[in-house]
Amino acid sequence: MSEYQEIGFEQRMALVDFRVSERAHITVDGDACRGCTTQGCVVACPANLFVPTSDGGILFNYEQCFECGTCYLVCNTEGAITWTYPEGGHGVVFALS
Repeated sequence: MSEYQEIGFEQRMALVDFRVSERAHITVDGDACRGCTTQGCVVACPANLFVPTSDGGILFNYEQCFECGTCYLVCNTEGAITWTYPEGGHGVVFALS
């Protein structure tokens, strides 16, 4: 029986490689977000990539995205988030150790 070594968040993140494409695989229409009362993407994103602006919009940076799709699932404003898979060879890569 093998045991797994416990490691902290920082150690786990050191094993993650982001192969960033020039084309964003997620786009956010900040104007569509202005009427959103929940801003679920801000709360739900495990990478904290969504930032509310003072005018009620949302800023988003895709470069450190885990590609989990949580933002797309929790968004309650149609058309605010467009999500696709990154181009081949790009995106998040999780190392095994």
